[in-house]
Amino acid sequence: MRVLHIISSPRHDGASVTATSSLIDALRERHPDLDVDTLDVWHEDLPEFDERVIRAKYKWVDGDDLDDAESRAWTKIESLARRFREADRIVLGVPMWNWSIPYKLKQLIDLAAQRNLLFTYDGVHFGPAVDVARADVVFVRGQYYGEDGPTPGSIFDHQVAFVEFFLRTIGVRDVRSLIIDRTWDPAAAEAIADGVARARELAASD
Repeated sequence: MRVLHIISSPRHDGASVTATSSLIDALRERHPDLDVDTLDVWHEDLPEFDERVIRAKYKWVDGDDLDDAESRAWTKIESLARRFREADRIVLGVPMWNWSIPYKLKQLIDLAAQRNLLFTYDGVHFGPAVDVARADVVFVRGQYYGEDGPTPGSIFDHQVAFVEFFLRTIGVRDVRSLIIDRTWDPAAAEAIADGVARARELAASD
């Protein structure tokens, strides 16, 4: 089984990386031949989505020739999308930044999620361009976003719905999410330990 492990936190000792790494370890215990492709958005060479890339995108869509700089940029975008398509399972850790996702993760999505690479569009309907059986997503937040709290998720949470929507839209058939809340609280260590234990349980579920 090939797993795409996406790291979106710059802190490798942070809760999201700790939990997803434990999940990967648990998967490896079940699948000794596990093939893990680690995509760390902070160390990956992600091109800027600038004018050059936009020109390359529309030339590629129209079937026009790309110049050398455009071709190099588009080749990188194709390689990023290929890593999604080649995965049997995606493991993704997402810390909450300003009620949403880290900007480097958004950059990866903006680069890789191109028409006919990760999704299709016929002028009316969007469809998937990949076939990934499952994604396990660990969402980490400093405080509590339940509807019974002072920061209800229906207002403040722009993290979970976007990531789940993206994964399902490109073709992930089963998206399972785990939320670790209150990582700023005095009892943060216990919250993270509980999240790591639940991540290992998630790896064991079919």
